Amino acid sequence: MGVLGRFLNIVYLVLLIKCAYAEDEKSPWNWSCEDGKCVKSRLDPKSRTPALSLNACKMFCNEYGLLWPLPTGEVDLGNFLSKIDINKIDIQIPNRGKSDALMDAAGQRFRQIVSLLVPNELSAKASGKALTVSLVNEKPDVREFSMGMDESYTLRVAPMSNDRINATITGNTFFGVRHGLETLTQIIVYDDIRDHLLIARDVNISDKPVYTYRGILLDTARNYFTVDSIKATIDAMAAVKLNTFHWHITDSQSFPFVSERRPNLSKLGAYSPSKVYTKKIIKEIVEYGLVRGVRVLPEFDAPAHVGEGWQDTDLTVCFKAEPWSSLCVEPPCGQLNPTREELYDYLQDIYTDMAESFNPDIFHMGGDEVSERCWNSSEEIRQFMVQNRWDLDKASYLKLWNYFQTKAQNRAYKAFGKRLPLIVWTSTMTDYTHVDNFLDKDDYIIQVWTTGSDPQIRNLLKQGYRLIISNYDALYLDCGFGAWVGSGNNWCSPYIGWQKVYDNSPKVMAREYSDLILGGEAALWSEQVDTAALDSRLWPRAAALAERLWSEPQGNWRDAEYRMLHIREHLVRMGIKAESLEPEWCYQNEGYCYN
Repeated sequence: MGVLGRFLNIVYLVLLIKCAYAEDEKSPWNWSCEDGKCVKSRLDPKSRTPALSLNACKMFCNEYGLLWPLPTGEVDLGNFLSKIDINKIDIQIPNRGKSDALMDAAGQRFRQIVSLLVPNELSAKASGKALTVSLVNEKPDVREFSMGMDESYTLRVAPMSNDRINATITGNTFFGVRHGLETLTQIIVYDDIRDHLLIARDVNISDKPVYTYRGILLDTARNYFTVDSIKATIDAMAAVKLNTFHWHITDSQSFPFVSERRPNLSKLGAYSPSKVYTKKIIKEIVEYGLVRGVRVLPEFDAPAHVGEGWQDTDLTVCFKAEPWSSLCVEPPCGQLNPTREELYDYLQDIYTDMAESFNPDIFHMGGDEVSERCWNSSEEIRQFMVQNRWDLDKASYLKLWNYFQTKAQNRAYKAFGKRLPLIVWTSTMTDYTHVDNFLDKDDYIIQVWTTGSDPQIRNLLKQGYRLIISNYDALYLDCGFGAWVGSGNNWCSPYIGWQKVYDNSPKVMAREYSDLILGGEAALWSEQVDTAALDSRLWPRAAALAERLWSEPQGNWRDAEYRMLHIREHLVRMGIKAESLEPEWCYQNEGYCYN
């Protein structure tokens, strides 16, 4: 048979397959709920019992159905599913105010997510009941993030008439209403037996988060990330109700942040002219995040982790010094020189540019991995120490660091025009034995990156410091890959599975001081990841963090596994290239892949 003959045969087979599906649109499978599991069986065409699709079964086979994260208040999903017409979704917003544009955009996003519930190659039948979604915002003039913002909401779904379903979401702010819309998408499923969208009909949910800060850190300095990849990350964060995108935007390897007042920093420090983040780009991302309930928090890490971009300033020490391993933790080394008064003018200009670009309600000042050995390598700094009658030991270099931090803090307040909350990493400065000599607990929030069992956590809490938990042994998502300096695996190996992320409880760490835990954050440092692998490094593991921080569930990962597999599927439908956790067979055959 020739090439043409083989081609015609393939075309004929494809047509046969298409015709077969056209004649028999129903799935051959049915699921039934048995002992809290959805059990798969062949669909009997002669049976008069209504068949259940997999996700319809999952909706009612456990108390929380397909919800992620777990709501913290009342949850009643009812017992019935109603068909809805995807072309008859009406969104009503009775209370109008300054958040109007955000409410409208959130409603449009809801429509888009509902459309994604239908597999690409299929289309839902244009029949069923109309859906009216009423978005009741009790404070429609609130559109700004704050550490004390109200993210609570209630969701009520009930039939209005024979041909209409009503879903009413009530929140004290736009942020709560937005979360309620996210939950509403999770009680709508696609029925692949009948090609319909179905909604849980008699629903009552009241919900609010346990922790006010629920974040992801992305380092865009070790490697550059495209604007589209950052937006996709924010989309995924919104889907699981994370609310803070912590942007570690500069480091010693590159300076992609375009400072309009100090343009040479990015001109000399970016990897290329195309790999920068301008004020226009940042404002676009900030607004994108706002619509999705995700604040964009800038970090300017100082006085360490600086280098590229600062070449012509004469304001750094030990930049690219060798051997680097004797002066810093990774190449290239570099720290700011606190003794140069001009440095603080630079900082104020950078902070002012960040204020104009990000307009943040909180600001991260870094303070990570400061090396006294680096500062001690500078004759100028040693002379400054002597003039101030300081020794040249670690304790005295803490005084130099405090000198820098105090001046930088004052410049930050001037740049932002207010005393906004400041965040710093745990370090030698934040050691509980002397932290109160340097950092006022009313001004500073401390982000913990050491282990979850570090005594510093409870001792800092005892002294009244507010903490954000990012312990590397459970929340550093770059761990578990090959070393990039030297051989073997990277420093924080092994790889951290979603189960460990899920069971990493700030409440257990803090115990009686849990009211001082503001929340937590997963960190993705980018020495070994860029745009190409971003989704799979973050997702779905960051979803495990999202449930822990929203709900602080009493159970462990085993109680969440069925729903975890579903939220991963949901993220994939949204276009997120989330890592696979198990064979899809396990998703369709609950209970057979678990110990």
